[in-house]
Amino acid sequence: MLTATALVLMMTIPGLALFYGGMVRRKNVLATIVQSFAVACLATVLWMVAGYSIAFTDGGVLNAWIGGSDRLMLAGLGVESVSGTVPETVFAMFQLTFAIITPALICGAFADRMKFSALLWFVGAWLLVVYCPVAHWVWGGGFLADDGVLDFAGGTVVHINSGIAGLVAALVIGRRVGFGTENMAPHNLVLSVIGASLLWVGWFGFNAGSAVAANGLAGMAMAVTQVATAAAALAWMVIEWVTRGKPSVLGIISGAVAGLVAITPASGFVTPSGALWIGLIAGLVCFWMVTWVKGRLGYDDSLDVFGIHGVGGIVGAVLTGVFAAPEIGGAAGLLYGNAGQVWTQIVGIAATVIWSGLGAFVILKVIDLAIGIRVSKDVEIEGLDVNLHGEVVH
Repeated sequence: MLTATALVLMMTIPGLALFYGGMVRRKNVLATIVQSFAVACLATVLWMVAGYSIAFTDGGVLNAWIGGSDRLMLAGLGVESVSGTVPETVFAMFQLTFAIITPALICGAFADRMKFSALLWFVGAWLLVVYCPVAHWVWGGGFLADDGVLDFAGGTVVHINSGIAGLVAALVIGRRVGFGTENMAPHNLVLSVIGASLLWVGWFGFNAGSAVAANGLAGMAMAVTQVATAAAALAWMVIEWVTRGKPSVLGIISGAVAGLVAITPASGFVTPSGALWIGLIAGLVCFWMVTWVKGRLGYDDSLDVFGIHGVGGIVGAVLTGVFAAPEIGGAAGLLYGNAGQVWTQIVGIAATVIWSGLGAFVILKVIDLAIGIRVSKDVEIEGLDVNLHGEVVH
């Protein structure tokens, strides 16, 4: 669990930082990378102060919706404290790494145009108001857990949650200056490939670590993660090759991330054959969302947070209800005689979509009224690096 925790932290810093940093234009690379780093710092302090308690303690009469106050400031957390079979300190830090990467993912949706101050206020408020309650609903004994929603490692809690918030943020903030007319191609895909590779490696901590033990379930979670990721990357590559004539580097790494996202909720419930289908389907659906639907709808989700994490998370959550094998995680899906599990998964998706979307919208509007959320047009044109941070990459 110590190793898994370090791997998941590596997914954000440096994994996501490099993945996102390489995909923006050169004038915004530092501003983009520092977002992941700053979120890691801010989320850590907020998790210690209140987040862990909200997500993972008993909320009494309100426990279906929110946790309690037993672990505010990590009070009572000692060297002898145990969560299941591991030290509670380790469990709390493992879950912290999930609380770090989820809001960090959202930042890709509004890359190139949000004030750094507004971003910090948004991330802090969203973490406590949206992320922690949803984590409690699914993993802390809340109503979605009671309903039987299957989410082994964060399909709803992390990916649908961040994807929907990212879409709302992109819509509220609006399109980038020059969207649709200027070339906004990635400035350094080498950084993005390195970042995607670190995400892939770190994801073994994400999924296998969610078994909270070094056992057969962790081993199966690792195996299906590898299979689904490779399948999704190949699916994206092939469909892009067929439809566009060339397999792009950005395409194959985007497909890999789509596969990682989709297998996340299913990783403790499906067989390798189920994982293969989940990966193939996720690669194709996310490609369609990013390359066709996004263009038709005209929204500016800069780094495709919704198209990959939101949609990939929804695909994975639904397919968990299809492919869940009782011999793996004790839960049966549609293919094993339990069609009702698909509806249960949809309920979990809907609850997350509503709460995340509404929460993000309200928080963004309040921050906009208070301090404004978007940089000026001149700052956006010149670049966030020099204007917000006083530094540039040459």
